[in-house]
Amino acid sequence: MSVAASDAASVHFPNGWCATDLGRFRPCDSTYEVYPLDSLPPLDAVGLDGGFGWMGDGSTGPSEHVAHLAALGRELAAVGLAVPSDFAAFYSSERLCRAFDEVSVTACWTDLSVALRSPAEEGARLVRFMRDQQDCVIWYLYLRPSGEAFVVCSHLELESAEAWSAGERADEFREAAAGSLIRCAGSFEEFAYRFVVENELWMQLNSVGTEGQLAPRLQAYADHYAAAVA
Repeated sequence: MSVAASDAASVHFPNGWCATDLGRFRPCDSTYEVYPLDSLPPLDAVGLDGGFGWMGDGSTGPSEHVAHLAALGRELAAVGLAVPSDFAAFYSSERLCRAFDEVSVTACWTDLSVALRSPAEEGARLVRFMRDQQDCVIWYLYLRPSGEAFVVCSHLELESAEAWSAGERADEFREAAAGSLIRCAGSFEEFAYRFVVENELWMQLNSVGTEGQLAPRLQAYADHYAAAVA
């Protein structure tokens, strides 16, 4: 059921990190599994500041998404919302915006949407930014009138589903759509860090001859799981 924007803080989504296995460190019974957020490595020491410095330096030109971001910004501004700076920085950069597509071991791909109405809260909007190749999981940026921005995932394609929500069973559909949302990261850059590092780690763990040769950030991530099973 939808709630007024003034009551948005009362809407709490279940937390979880939807991802694949990490080899011997984290098993997965299928392509994806939802892992408790408190089981993930903490990122306090990473220094996430919205600048994506952990992805390295390098000159970059504007991406193919610049025009889309501008239109999205105008659309959101009309309802009192804004594109978060980390999201804008990532998708405006020709170098950064390809990172998910290049690293994904489950063939996820970038697919930016328009601003979609939240099925859970009046005044909130979602922006789809990535989907699994078979739409097993779709990731959205979630924007609240309070200025809060975080990442959720769902098994539903909410853009296509908006048209269905006007039918006879609209309330039933909105309830199901709202119930499908899982909060998986407190910011877009937090999501980006985990997604990139986990996929890089998966590739290293499944490559011949890389045992004991992990990059520092991958080793730190793996050490968290190694300690948990020690």
